[in-house]
Amino acid sequence: MKNPTHEATATPVDKLADGPGVSHIDPADPAAPQYRLLAIMRSPVTLRDLMIKPVRDGYIGQEHPIDPKALPPSAASLYPDIEVTTLMVPSPAGPIRCQVFRNPAYPGARPMMLYAHGGGFSVGQSEDIAYIASRLAKETGVIVVGANYRLAPEWPFPAGLDDCVEVYRWLRENGGTIGGDPAKIVVAGDSSGGNFAAAFPHRTRDVLLGMPDAVIALCPLTDFHFEDYPSFERLAPLGIVYDTAFAGFIRGAYAVTKANWSHPHVSPALGDLGDYPPTLVVCGTHDPIVDENHAFAEKLRCAGRTVEVFTGEGMPHGFYFFPGLFPEGDAAFAAMARFLADRFSPAPSGERAPPAAG
Repeated sequence: MKNPTHEATATPVDKLADGPGVSHIDPADPAAPQYRLLAIMRSPVTLRDLMIKPVRDGYIGQEHPIDPKALPPSAASLYPDIEVTTLMVPSPAGPIRCQVFRNPAYPGARPMMLYAHGGGFSVGQSEDIAYIASRLAKETGVIVVGANYRLAPEWPFPAGLDDCVEVYRWLRENGGTIGGDPAKIVVAGDSSGGNFAAAFPHRTRDVLLGMPDAVIALCPLTDFHFEDYPSFERLAPLGIVYDTAFAGFIRGAYAVTKANWSHPHVSPALGDLGDYPPTLVVCGTHDPIVDENHAFAEKLRCAGRTVEVFTGEGMPHGFYFFPGLFPEGDAAFAAMARFLADRFSPAPSGERAPPAAG
């Protein structure tokens, strides 16, 4: 396999700070004196910037030290044989930094998975999904490409989604250079990244790129009308992983206007599903969006599409994220392995995931 690390002098897109979601004070604006006074009294001056700052500072322990002994084993220690390399994909906005997770034990061109990390469209990076990507590469042989896309609120819809589309375009045209089969691509993601995965067939169809061969959506946001679903109204107000307040914030940060809530590239459940690719939806009964996830799957069934659903009983949002916490997490990975084996060539003996518990 060729070395997939490419040098790029330009700033990666996920580090670009001055996007269309950033407010600027126009000195000619009649209200400019008040804005300048607010800038003295608080920092950042806009509330959306003020609110996202502590989220980013505290996300996955970035603000406070963590005792390593309290954490599950790292992906690198669990899967030392998985190669992790950096790929810089060119795009009109600049280079998109990706991490490539590959199992060298699998010969020949392998199916590829474009994976969009979660984080409410506003936080996160590909390093956060190292366990998910490494385990899938180990157990299925798929080459996982984690994309670091532009984040809201600085970069609202469709910036992050279109970054992922550019990575998809590159994989279709150049995936062989990283050992992949450009004719076999599944798109996947968790939470907001699951939204990207679910929206992908609509977006790539509309930009004439062709649809991915399959979709794996882990606890995906598929309909921005959150409050229409009983599980959200019941579980989100005092949610732990996320709550009603954060859901409202990310909806405003990413979709910006109510008109976008029904756009099929924002709420993929509301789009035309008539030619949608085979899909696996993973969800948990204690996730506020579980009813939405099941409704999305039912819409796919009604459209005559192939869809499978794995539901973790008693499981919260992101229950598959950390190794060793839940047997339901292992069962979810087994479901993903079976789904990929059904879509693509079976994995060699000895590398398949164990059957799902129960």
